[in-house]
Amino acid sequence: MTAPAEMPSRPSRSEAEAAVRTLIRWACDDPTREGLLDTPSRVVRAYEELFSGYQVDPVALLERTFDEVEGYDEIVLLKNIRLESYCEHHMVPIIGHCHVAYLPDRRVVGISKLARVVEAYGKRLQIQEKLTAQIANTIDAVLQPRGVAVVIESAHQCMTTRGVHQTGVTMVTSRMLGAFRDNFDTRRELLSLIQSSS
Repeated sequence: MTAPAEMPSRPSRSEAEAAVRTLIRWACDDPTREGLLDTPSRVVRAYEELFSGYQVDPVALLERTFDEVEGYDEIVLLKNIRLESYCEHHMVPIIGHCHVAYLPDRRVVGISKLARVVEAYGKRLQIQEKLTAQIANTIDAVLQPRGVAVVIESAHQCMTTRGVHQTGVTMVTSRMLGAFRDNFDTRRELLSLIQSSS
């Protein structure tokens, strides 16, 4: 994995709130009217939650593993992880589901950690293609399993609420590594498990 680029200095909370006031004025409203007085502080608090993934190290989430698996070496699949991310082009939500699978090689990780990795990368400004690759590459690098697969299905509000205004459209991306890329039968088994309703 490549090292992250150096981050610019973070503005203060008051600077962030001032920026929200500027946007309110730009939208042709008055940030001093009663209904908008507390909006800048609310937006900044919301951004702390919406973009909390920048404060989380996804690698650290996966470092505690378990070796006592009685030789289990079949697919581990966590389906329908709720995904909430944000388009880096328009800063509007990407809402959908993520399916994460891996083929363990002697060790497994707690399943909640897989969901937390999805959340850590999701709660950042993203494009879905990069998000899919980040999740898969991190799991592959830390767990070193025989294979990793990530499939994301989502709706992009930059497309549904603006621009072309296309509702009911789902974007699907996948990243297959190791046995999921190289073995057609393993890939087919995984896709069957994802599509099953049980």
